[in-house]
Amino acid sequence: MSAPSRTPSRPAPTASVPPPPARMTGRQKLVLALLLGAQFMIAVDFSILNVALPVVGEGLGFALQDLQWIATAFALAAAGFTLLFGRVADLVGRKRLFIAGMAVLGLSSLLGGLATSPETLLTARVLQGLATAAVTPAGLALLTTAFKEGPLRERALGLNGALMSAGFTAGAILGGLLTDLLSWRWAFLVNVPVAALVVALAPAVIADSRPAERPRLDVPGAAAVTGGLLLLVYGLTQAGTTGWTTPATLAALLAGLALLVAFWFVEKRATAPLVPVRILKRRSVIWGNATGLIAFVTETSLVFLLTLYLQEVLGYTPLATGLAFGVLGIGTVIGGTLGGRVVGRFGNRRTIVAGGVVQALATLSLVALGTSGAWIWLLLAATFIGGIGNMLMIVGFMVTATSGLPDEEQGLATGLATMTQQVGITLGIPVMSALATARMTALGDTGPDGVLSGVSVAVLVNSALVLAGALLAGTFLRTRREG
Repeated sequence: MSAPSRTPSRPAPTASVPPPPARMTGRQKLVLALLLGAQFMIAVDFSILNVALPVVGEGLGFALQDLQWIATAFALAAAGFTLLFGRVADLVGRKRLFIAGMAVLGLSSLLGGLATSPETLLTARVLQGLATAAVTPAGLALLTTAFKEGPLRERALGLNGALMSAGFTAGAILGGLLTDLLSWRWAFLVNVPVAALVVALAPAVIADSRPAERPRLDVPGAAAVTGGLLLLVYGLTQAGTTGWTTPATLAALLAGLALLVAFWFVEKRATAPLVPVRILKRRSVIWGNATGLIAFVTETSLVFLLTLYLQEVLGYTPLATGLAFGVLGIGTVIGGTLGGRVVGRFGNRRTIVAGGVVQALATLSLVALGTSGAWIWLLLAATFIGGIGNMLMIVGFMVTATSGLPDEEQGLATGLATMTQQVGITLGIPVMSALATARMTALGDTGPDGVLSGVSVAVLVNSALVLAGALLAGTFLRTRREG
């Protein structure tokens, strides 16, 4: 009698264990802290002088109509040379350009703080803009190459976006405090020790990254895009002060657009293009940067519009105005902190759309603002919520615009993204200012009621623009999981 056959026992099913969440190494945390500190300092520079401009002008003898050049000189250099320096970073080494840019930023800030004439101050502002154009794309490229594409990079870019937006807000507060308590000169001098610390630590902390092969610099392309951006930014800043139809404004805008069109054709024929046309045709690059442009245009110009409201309608002082925007800063920090996780869970496209819708609705609520001081509570709530939404858009933009590209092209990708940011910051204020001014002119009222009406019209357009941008990006962008 044979023994009964035994069925081999099957191992009990085991539940699949999800991989542990990715964690930053100690060195990565140190690199992140250093790079984010530098980017925060640069963001502060964008706005730290805004509330101090009348005091600076009085101290150095600027005519009232020339005060805009303190901001314009910086914006021209920062926006015009960003794309060029983004490519230079790929060619000479991002670490080298980052450290050199920080050194120039520290020295130019010292020059600005010690300036005794308008010419010296404007020279310092141009040098600060050039340093910003070098440091920002190089720093972003070092950041993206220090963290592989995925959750860690998304978290790092989220923190970077949060600190940059918070820096823009903090600059207004810090500028008011330094000017009221010490002197406008400290708006420059505060940069010097920070820059010195970064220059001292960066060589030992940051690992360099550059392409294995060093291509030639595309000089015709660099000249076309730099000249085009300089003329375009100049035309936009002039439009905000002298109008959109003046000969100087129209000539600058048309010449700038002509050079940018010429740049496209130069790049199609170049053997070593500054920006390969294949990259400009990528959907993620096109719509990622379009989203970023709208995000920066709408939020920075909203700060300008609400500054008009707070000072001209509610009668706030510059310092009180800066403190009111602290709530916006808190919202942007929260949005940036959450942004990387939201992108990781829901993908780029959904994050951009959700952030845009939240920002648009929060901005739309500001149309209800009135002349009573009690409306400050609506402003605080709306800017807090809108700041979160704006940062979700910005994080989605940065992840989208820098994803799917090899490390050797990260300097180019971050240069494009940074150029988008600089142009957006520069473009928003003159456009929204022109809308508000046109409304006040139509009413024949430049008093509080006229200012409120002008701000309301511009806010309505602002809200519609961000909603349209988010929905268009949601329609044409692929999600990160779709490739």
